[in-house]
Amino acid sequence: MHLLIIKMSSLGDVIHTLPALSDALRHYPEARFDWVVEDAFAEIPAWHPAVRQVIPISLRKWRKAPRRTWRSGEWGRFRALLREQYYDKVIDAQGLMKSALIAWQAHGTRAGLDKHSAREPWASLLYEQKVTVAWEQHAVERVRQLFAQALCYPVPDTPPDYGLSSYSMTTPMPSRPTLVFLHGTSWITKHWPEAFWQALAKKATAAGFRVRLPWGNEAEHERAKRIAAVHQQVSVMPAGNLQGLAAELCTSVAAVGVDTGLAHLAAALKVPCLTLYGPTHPALTGTYGEHQAHLRSQFACAPCKQEKCAYRGTTEVFPACFTELSVQRVWEALLDVLSRSR
Repeated sequence: MHLLIIKMSSLGDVIHTLPALSDALRHYPEARFDWVVEDAFAEIPAWHPAVRQVIPISLRKWRKAPRRTWRSGEWGRFRALLREQYYDKVIDAQGLMKSALIAWQAHGTRAGLDKHSAREPWASLLYEQKVTVAWEQHAVERVRQLFAQALCYPVPDTPPDYGLSSYSMTTPMPSRPTLVFLHGTSWITKHWPEAFWQALAKKATAAGFRVRLPWGNEAEHERAKRIAAVHQQVSVMPAGNLQGLAAELCTSVAAVGVDTGLAHLAAALKVPCLTLYGPTHPALTGTYGEHQAHLRSQFACAPCKQEKCAYRGTTEVFPACFTELSVQRVWEALLDVLSRSR
């Protein structure tokens, strides 16, 4: 059985799709998947044993310059690669018009969420097989149910298996226990205050831990350097790819992160992780799996689910909702995660 998945972004959404592949592989051991994904996240699907080919797409870039994309031949090459194989089933796991249109370009019976289940109901018009999946459940379980119905096997009731247990790493184990601080995220409102990270790093090094700081852009790099300045056992990771970060995570005893795709990567790799939630809520899209803990703000306006903080009260903490997630509270929660994971 040869299948195509359309799940292009974001990092967390791509990772949330992996357990559905493991389910399908368990029921159809010979099944092989191709996967259309944004090129920035193309490493992730390739780590799963069921994936035969990753088909990268640069839709975010192409939409900014469609005429140049067409003239350069990039779209033509992508479409030719997409259409060179006939698939037994094309599964749009994203439920958006843009993903449905990509699925429509491929050869094979198209399956996706119906108009009551998809994030963009109009997308369902382009599917030949429409699947109903209830909303009020975690995204991982929604995708697992989509695959189960599309491929005609029982909806699983087992814990999610991201399929990365055999993922091999070559990074040597550090001489002292290491924590990874996942401090970068897209929304300014999801950032735990930098001074809090610095204070947490001091607590960690005083307790005998080594701390590693990844970064993905220049602003994150500068912040990482400022956090690292508090102690010699806090260091900034070199620039690298997701595989390099995954290797670092696999040699750590735990991670602490904000609401970011990298926290989902930690969950997929079964790395104990404490994730901090201010303006967002973990119930439907939080980190999901073994040894995952959530620390959620109960601030008056949380979760606002807004990219800009509208709080107008008096507080020295920004974003205001992180007033409740003090350094001491996070440190105690981290120690609890470490204790339970052992």
